[in-house]
Amino acid sequence: MRALFYAENIVKNFGGVKALKSVNIDLREGEIHALVGENGAGKSTLIKIMSGVIQPDSGRLILEDEEIKLSTPRDAHERGIATLYQEPLIYKSLTVIENIFLGNEIKTKAGSIDWRAQQKKAKELFNMLEIDSSFIGEKMGNLSVGLQQLALIAKALNFNAKIFIFDEPTAILTEIEAKRLFNIIEKLRNQGKAILYISHRLEEIFEIADRVTVFRDGNDEGTYRMEEISREKIIELMAGRTLIESIERVKNITKKPILEVENLSTKYYRGVSFLLYGGEILGFSGLIGSGRSEVMQTLFGLIKPESGRILLDGKEVKITSPKVAMDLGIAYLPKDRASEGLFLRLNIRFNISIPLIETLKGKFMKINSLEEESLAKRYMDSLQIKAPSTLTILQNLSGGNQQKVLLGKWLSTNPRILILNEPTRGVDVGVKVEIHREIIKLAENGISIILVSSELPEIVKLCDRVIVMHEGSITGRFDTKEFIVPRNLLNAATGARMIQTQ
Repeated sequence: MRALFYAENIVKNFGGVKALKSVNIDLREGEIHALVGENGAGKSTLIKIMSGVIQPDSGRLILEDEEIKLSTPRDAHERGIATLYQEPLIYKSLTVIENIFLGNEIKTKAGSIDWRAQQKKAKELFNMLEIDSSFIGEKMGNLSVGLQQLALIAKALNFNAKIFIFDEPTAILTEIEAKRLFNIIEKLRNQGKAILYISHRLEEIFEIADRVTVFRDGNDEGTYRMEEISREKIIELMAGRTLIESIERVKNITKKPILEVENLSTKYYRGVSFLLYGGEILGFSGLIGSGRSEVMQTLFGLIKPESGRILLDGKEVKITSPKVAMDLGIAYLPKDRASEGLFLRLNIRFNISIPLIETLKGKFMKINSLEEESLAKRYMDSLQIKAPSTLTILQNLSGGNQQKVLLGKWLSTNPRILILNEPTRGVDVGVKVEIHREIIKLAENGISIILVSSELPEIVKLCDRVIVMHEGSITGRFDTKEFIVPRNLLNAATGARMIQTQ
């Protein structure tokens, strides 16, 4: 199989940080090559170099036996290298057709845009992918993330891309959208394209990839064919140690519920009822759009219920705002840390202490910087956040360390009830294990956890009971461990009849 692209002995330093230490990778036509590694391992740096966003300090990039220099993203674009990120880079107010041809419009002899020719070409591109093209006149901002990704793949095909780089493409897709994307990637492979696929989800790697390269701390730890390496070996190479994924737990669950939700309804869901006990981990499973997140946002005062009741310690409460929720001892970790949870341009100390800003004020309403520093340092240490100091700006941290800061932010409020919405989304295997251990420790210490996760192994592994939602209704309740298995959860998540076990 012919290699289309080589990255040879690539070195990249950022100040005193060695991001890449002479790494190598090759991409072959008609092959899906996976790239894995913990957050901060160097994957993103390599992608940026291959996409022309940054340049290496040394090493060579070779495309079809020719050494190339990629000074800008446009250089990569013109060389046939297409990079598709987990959150599509689109122009929301423009149509699908306008996004596909932006900067590469088909013109008439008179020099104006040939809209009819562009529409015809767009349909041809989607036909190549065997995808219905009925949405090409829609504005991109009105489409699902899955359809936006398809439009960008069509755009890449329009400029004859030879190499496709997929960076965590399924992180915010539904299961159905992810399967459709895998089918498209398979078609691209069959067309002879070279594909680099980056994902933290190892089950995806084993499903679609031909080879895998493992990065750790800026080094490449080797390239392997999928049939010659195990999941456990990949994890060991990524972490530099053997990770034990099973977690021992001492259960101390109360017999009396701390939280009771009775027939709660909004425009997003209806008739939701459940109990939460002290020290338990209650899972919420289901496909994206099932209403899980909206239930949690209601409990945190972000959405006002139309009907139903919420009781805390047997007494009805009206949660009208996040402040009311926090005063009641409820904390909510949102699924999108960048837009909903953190101030990425500010430092660790500010982000961890912001929920307690009022209590940290001293004389003349000035923040007590010593207390603020002590608070931030405590959670940096307990959560093993890797950063030079509490004054490190968040956007300079890896995704895994950002997620730990978000967790520290809400733990600083000493909650009785901690709602975790996709707490390990977009983090590597090592950080995921650390977060799982922290969740177990919190439950052992009596904190009640509601865990919302799209990852079935995470739900199965951690939860004492599980509630499953589909299209705004509860379709499954699993109250014993023996029934908390992927098959049962998927059946309920796809709208099967109400399933209940005790």
